[in-house]
Amino acid sequence: MEGRWGLTLPLTGVPLAAHGEYVKRAEAAGYTDLWTGETAGPDGFTPLALSAAWTERVRLGSGIVGVFQRGPALLAQEAAALADASEGRFVLGIGTSSDRIVEGWNGIPFEKPLSKIRETLEFLRPALAGERTSTRFKLETKPRYEVPIVIAALRGKMLQLAVEKADGAFTNFLPLDGLPQVVEGIAGAPEHFELLCRFFCLPGTREEVEPVARFMFSSYITVPVYTEFYKWLGWGERIQPMLDAWAAGDRQKAAAEAPWEAIEQMFIFGSPEEMKERLEAFVAGGVTTPILTPVVPPERVGEMIDALAP
Repeated sequence: MEGRWGLTLPLTGVPLAAHGEYVKRAEAAGYTDLWTGETAGPDGFTPLALSAAWTERVRLGSGIVGVFQRGPALLAQEAAALADASEGRFVLGIGTSSDRIVEGWNGIPFEKPLSKIRETLEFLRPALAGERTSTRFKLETKPRYEVPIVIAALRGKMLQLAVEKADGAFTNFLPLDGLPQVVEGIAGAPEHFELLCRFFCLPGTREEVEPVARFMFSSYITVPVYTEFYKWLGWGERIQPMLDAWAAGDRQKAAAEAPWEAIEQMFIFGSPEEMKERLEAFVAGGVTTPILTPVVPPERVGEMIDALAP
């Protein structure tokens, strides 16, 4: 899996119908992968279904789709459909999402995430091989293509589960100094195993990017699953003032209290050359598939795709 280079879909502010020219541009520029996110914009499958028709070579991955919001049979159907539509270019990335999305937005209890992922994997493997599952479900047509599965894994037990049962682990909001700990968490993984990571790319100097970086960091790292991740990485004490301000409802103070040294470790900013240099440091440290998210207005998306191309 040498030399993979991914782009996040959907592109912020670009209507889905207008994505065709951008995904073709990314493929032509040398990107090997397109991976979707799934928060409050489009779901994780629709942009990939469109991209399957618009591209010829790039790998298409869901990074990630939530398992609490979907039954396992539906997930198997969606994965099989994407693999079929893309002629085998699809990778299924699944995760538990976050308590804010699952319980807060969808009203579904966020319970035993590790068990939920394990059970989903145990269902998907036979289902995607065209076999009948323990619940008597069987896909109408046996899939023609194998569907690799990666799981969203931040810490210890989930990383271990990825090594044991999946083809890769998908991490996010990773500070560079936390990378060795994550790599240690996947020790003993088979040779084909991938470590994927999404990176938020903000072109510009510290002065230019700091307000948006502080806002993004405080919005995300206060979500309980990411708070626990940062505590696990040893940042607990340094993020506490930000967490306190957020809990008190003071969003502005939370952003101001976000530790700059963590922001600097996590976000990719500077000139395109500096950004690529920073990404290469993550690749050298063990990330096999960097997935880039340009944080720019829609009119600058094309320019950033070209500037950050491998």
